[in-house]
Amino acid sequence: MNLANLSIPELLKLHAAAIDELKNRGVLRTKNNPVGDYAEWLVSSALNLTLTKNSAAGHDAESSDGKKIQIKGRRIAENSGARQLGVIRNLEKNDFDELIAVIFNEAYEIIEAYLIPHSVISEFSSYRAHVNGHILQLRGALLLDKRVLNISAKLISSNNALKSLVSLSETDEADSLTERRLT
Repeated sequence: MNLANLSIPELLKLHAAAIDELKNRGVLRTKNNPVGDYAEWLVSSALNLTLTKNSAAGHDAESSDGKKIQIKGRRIAENSGARQLGVIRNLEKNDFDELIAVIFNEAYEIIEAYLIPHSVISEFSSYRAHVNGHILQLRGALLLDKRVLNISAKLISSNNALKSLVSLSETDEADSLTERRLT
């Protein structure tokens, strides 16, 4: 399919259909911007975390040992180096133990991923009244802090394994469909 040949309404319908299908597959939890939901699904799948309900305050997932994890994703454009994560609200309430930040390229491929303890976020973020929360930039001294773990390789490896599983399940479905047609 050549996207250049589609009209604007056709492109928007295609986008909506893709979002619906990702939601049906359990990758997205809402029909909003998919970056955050995709990051949550990817991290929880890769690290065997349990996603909380969307209404859970201050964290997105929990580990088997009870740690509360906030997950943030950022998709950066080729010509932009913006590495600011989404607003972290109520930081002082300690609603999470660790934050996992994932940076994607335009094609939703993982560039970098970090596990950051809550105390480190308190040190490196700044409160902004106009958004009523803390802003964290994923760069510089923060990434050099020894308490921050680069988990990029682990997420990329797991993401590749997840792609294989999806491909296998699609192959199994196609084989099953072919079998049904033949009988």
